[in-house]
Amino acid sequence: MMVLSSYWKIHSGGKGFAGDEISLKEFVDAGWIDAYVPSTVMGVLTENNDNESILDAENYSSFDKSVFDIGWWYRTSFILSESDLLKTVLLNFDGISYYANIWLNGKQVATSKYVFGSFKRFSFDISEYVNVGENILAVEVIRQKEGDFGLGFADWNPRPLDENMGIWRDVRIETVRRVYLKNSFIQTKVNTKTLNDASLAVSAELENFSKQPVSGIFKFNFENVGFEMPVNIDPGETVEVLADSSQFKQLHIKNPKLWWCAGLGEPNLYSAEISFEINGEIESQENIRFGIRQIDSYFNAQGHRGFRLNGKDVLIKGAGWTDDIFLRDTPHTNELQVQYVKDMGLNTIRFENIWGTSQNIYDLCDEYGLLAMVGWSCQWEWDYYLGKKCDDYGGASEKADYDLLIAYQHDQIKWLRNHPSIFCWVVGSDMLPRPELEKRYVGLFNEIDQTRPWLGAASWRESELTGPTGVKMYGPYEYVGPSYWYIDKKFGGAFGFNTETGPGTQIPVKESLERMLPPGKLWPLNPAWDKHCTASADAMNKINYFSEIVTKMWGKPKSFDDFLVKSHLVNYEAIRPMFEAFRVNRPNATGIIQWMLNSAWPSLYWQLYDYYLVPTPAYYATKKALEPIQLIYDYGKKAVYISNETPHKVDGLSAVLTVYSESSEEIISKEFELSVDGSVSKKVFDLPEFDQIVFVDLHLVDKNRKKIADNFYWLSPNQEEYDWEATYWAHTPMKQYFNYKKLNALGKAKLKARANAKKTKTNTEVTITLNNETNVISLFNQLKVHSGDQKWIIPSFYSDNYLSIAPYGEKTVHILLDGVISESLFIEVSGFNSNELKVNLSHR
Repeated sequence: MMVLSSYWKIHSGGKGFAGDEISLKEFVDAGWIDAYVPSTVMGVLTENNDNESILDAENYSSFDKSVFDIGWWYRTSFILSESDLLKTVLLNFDGISYYANIWLNGKQVATSKYVFGSFKRFSFDISEYVNVGENILAVEVIRQKEGDFGLGFADWNPRPLDENMGIWRDVRIETVRRVYLKNSFIQTKVNTKTLNDASLAVSAELENFSKQPVSGIFKFNFENVGFEMPVNIDPGETVEVLADSSQFKQLHIKNPKLWWCAGLGEPNLYSAEISFEINGEIESQENIRFGIRQIDSYFNAQGHRGFRLNGKDVLIKGAGWTDDIFLRDTPHTNELQVQYVKDMGLNTIRFENIWGTSQNIYDLCDEYGLLAMVGWSCQWEWDYYLGKKCDDYGGASEKADYDLLIAYQHDQIKWLRNHPSIFCWVVGSDMLPRPELEKRYVGLFNEIDQTRPWLGAASWRESELTGPTGVKMYGPYEYVGPSYWYIDKKFGGAFGFNTETGPGTQIPVKESLERMLPPGKLWPLNPAWDKHCTASADAMNKINYFSEIVTKMWGKPKSFDDFLVKSHLVNYEAIRPMFEAFRVNRPNATGIIQWMLNSAWPSLYWQLYDYYLVPTPAYYATKKALEPIQLIYDYGKKAVYISNETPHKVDGLSAVLTVYSESSEEIISKEFELSVDGSVSKKVFDLPEFDQIVFVDLHLVDKNRKKIADNFYWLSPNQEEYDWEATYWAHTPMKQYFNYKKLNALGKAKLKARANAKKTKTNTEVTITLNNETNVISLFNQLKVHSGDQKWIIPSFYSDNYLSIAPYGEKTVHILLDGVISESLFIEVSGFNSNELKVNLSHR
């Protein structure tokens, strides 16, 4: 197999560009732009020019998009030998956006009347078009037009300037002697009562390209397990071969190493070789990596859907992924983001759009033990985004639409179904498919994938054909206060499975804002900020709304830095209780997907880390909320709970509660010994009403007084009030917010620090201990590791950040830096009311 990834060139089309000339060796491609595949045209253009300036909102909005009104050409070459030409030669495309005309050696292989649809995969027998030696491939890509079911970002950010036109997934050349083996599938079924045995079923398609009947052996091997099956195939025939444990007892596996998601166990993976042989010679083969696991769904007593992995209930804790706006993600950036997800304690990524320019992101989910919720996006369901009339079933309204979407789903399932991480397919977002289309989905899933559930929509819908979806999508998407998640019993609160929700604005750190906004536009707030809010026409499109909330809660910011720290306090306090409430409310709560995980372009909304891959305060709030065993304050019941997300009972714990007044005086101190079963939450302490702002400091320790977890809250004496009757899709407006303005008079805390750095073979480990030398709470301290040249080291993984320290208290933070760093390092510490520190690191 030959993957055509390098040595491409692109050029705009138009008059003077003909495929029969461009695809000849004699064609001179001087002036063409160096390219690569997978890519989009805009992705290539930005890689060859200033990569960042186009993402300035002014530059973006003024870009002349008419250059994409015509087709663009991709051109490359590949070499074939004489022996290659004795075989069938296949040209395979995993994804083209949106239309394409394909030429090879001066001849047209396929036209855009056949080659269209972003999520269709194409395979062409090019044997009659190829030569010995160099072959020239030219592909004209044409962007999607209004009404096309293509890639999209809905209202998350501006539309891609080129509508993501390009060859956005892999291109391969494959040679076949007689029989082509494809679409292998390994299905697994686990004994969920004992977990001691599992059964496999193995299938594949065998296509005979020869003009003669073929007899051969279908073979399967993994570990010490294997089988052989004779198969006969007529000329031009494609047969599907299926073998299971009823035919081959060795496919009944004893004591398998199961695939588990993060928090429940190890994501064990196996490698298998599937081949077809004739007279002892391999004709074709696939190497498949798979996991032995079983996914089921259930409905709880309240009618909400949940999911089980290997018989164990899983509280889905995830966030919504987006690819880069020009689809420029790489295996390196993918892995870093997956590491971020795992570091935060999340166990799921929702891929609304079947993202990924290759299978790399799904491979990483398999390896890191992250569940993947995979399906279509809402941009096909609303007139404005799709560009055609939509109704209560979205925009697919006729047979041609159904045929296309079924082809999409068919091709994507067969491409991805061996990934154990994928636990659910989602064929609609806000809406169910039209009944005629839904009926075809039922048939498709019954035919090609019964190993995982599928949902007709990610929202609360009832289908006459398939019943209730059992999941909800009522938002909110804009700011709501901490108590919302506990007291709301009708909309997006912590009950059931909320497939997309979040408290709106997530302000990046200073360094990212300085990259994002034009010089002179940082402060005071101005319309330049609005252009990096969402692209929604109805809401979430201006920074002033969030700014007013900050002012109501913390007082009017006096400067850019003051706005940042107060915004970050609001962000941290908003996101943490969302995740915590779903933990506390198990088993009625079954899942939560934060909208979103990341950003496709520099943004102020919906992100746990920003476009530049720098964690926001919400990242660390999420990490704090999702410690495997954690003490949690319930803003609704005004009580402290312990939540154990591990599958095992834990004994010998002590919960330590200390409450401080707004002047940092200790007013309550309690300790309680306890044990907690696996996968449950239970109440530990009740707290009284307070007539002042208080700080709640929680510590969980084991019998040796070793810290298991800690949590720190600032609580307002006034209650939040919601205008429930005014609730709409974006959120429930608030009549009253928590009020922390008095904390602007909080005394000054003085911190002292000691730190060191230790080099390992692959990383640098930093440890810093902060001591509060005063009788004043040290509130909300951010830590940043810098190299000697003042550069902030990103990525880096902090055990805690944006942390608070009790009077005369101490906290230790561990920081993992990627790579062995030999230059000098220092840590910068800054907080709401503490002295700024610059701590030089000693190496050892």
